[in-house]
Amino acid sequence: MDDLFTPHGAGADARPDTRGMPLAARMRPETLEEVAGQKHLLGEGKLLRRAIETDRFSSLIFYGPPGVGKTTLAYVIARQTSSFFVMLNGVESNVSEIRDKIAEARARLTLHDQKTILFVDELHRFNKAQQDVLLPHLERGTVRFIGATTENPFFAINSAMLSRSQVFPLEPVAADELKALLLRAKDDPIRGLGKMPLDVDEEALQHLALKADGDARKALTALEVAALSTPPGKNGRIMITLSVAEESIQQKALRYDRAGDGHYDTISAFIKSMRGSDPDAALYWLAFMLNAGEDIRFIARRLVICASEDVGLADSNALRVAVAAARAAEMVGMPEARIPLAHATVYIATAPKSNSAYMALEAASQDVKEGKTLAVPDHLATSTRKKLARLRGATVEETTYKYAHDFGEEHYVPQAYLPEGRSYYHPTNNGLEGRIAERLDHLRKNFPHPEK
Repeated sequence: MDDLFTPHGAGADARPDTRGMPLAARMRPETLEEVAGQKHLLGEGKLLRRAIETDRFSSLIFYGPPGVGKTTLAYVIARQTSSFFVMLNGVESNVSEIRDKIAEARARLTLHDQKTILFVDELHRFNKAQQDVLLPHLERGTVRFIGATTENPFFAINSAMLSRSQVFPLEPVAADELKALLLRAKDDPIRGLGKMPLDVDEEALQHLALKADGDARKALTALEVAALSTPPGKNGRIMITLSVAEESIQQKALRYDRAGDGHYDTISAFIKSMRGSDPDAALYWLAFMLNAGEDIRFIARRLVICASEDVGLADSNALRVAVAAARAAEMVGMPEARIPLAHATVYIATAPKSNSAYMALEAASQDVKEGKTLAVPDHLATSTRKKLARLRGATVEETTYKYAHDFGEEHYVPQAYLPEGRSYYHPTNNGLEGRIAERLDHLRKNFPHPEK
């Protein structure tokens, strides 16, 4: 497969045969000006645009969701720089095929002085051996490499290839730009649907642009399905109404990779929404994860952690609710599991917040990690330790543990529990933790600790 878009052996400037191609392929941009979206990369004066226009780039990696133009942009770059375009797929290609394409590129450069752009779709599917084969040829300039991936390249691509490439994130195409693209496709008589007696309601156009969710391929495919499946009216014209548009654009598959960015980004938004006391946002991200097929046990574990870390002592019942929801969800399974998960989500999001216990542990852990190891006081140690302490000259008073329940109505007696004064836990006045703050304040004022 020398070139996806041009006849075998032709340069990237040759016009492809579009007969039989779907609308999305026919409308593939041929110039930078035709590219929908990506103004943050292709706007006037932006780095990528300057690099393309001056033909000053070596290796590029495009990262973004499906349908935002990664392959399209690579093809446009080949046309713009008069380079031969060769496409490989990360799933189907092997080391032998890569070597063959590199050998062809070397011959093309030597015999015809023509540069080759080697485009690898689904780059994250390339294993280390496949990536390593490319590296020396990237440095020698045998090929100019462009990779496309839907996964975070900083996790999916090896560091050697990343260090030789510039990474550019592509974003979903805005609805207004998708709408303009749809209108262009509707009216274009050569590549689009301009030869059809086609009318599209404004509502239908807006619906297609919004429901495509930033995916240009999805929007164009839906328009084509609507145009080809709708019979002409009495006036001989095809009318795409809102109801036709709704039927033509199916529900978009959620962009959610349970092993990649979608997984971590969404759970992060879920937790931060609960921490920020926004039940509506938390429920949206919960619904998103459930509809994307996330493991309910993973969601339940995060609820338990959030209940303890972020609600904490402001409302200890949040932890009980989260644990109960986790058990209930595993007991009943989906789809009913979403009910106790939603119960816990709203409870945690609306509960008063305190991370005082967690922060106290972090402070104590930091002291331990920094080597501030403290000896257990003699009066808290075992009887053997106490005997040794007395042999060293310690008094009976110094080695006697005071049993708190033997002292007054409050069952409290001040004594040193650390060999030196340390303060880690600082209660807030949020929720029920206010009572804890009051009790500690009372004890510390009326029964000062020896070590404080």
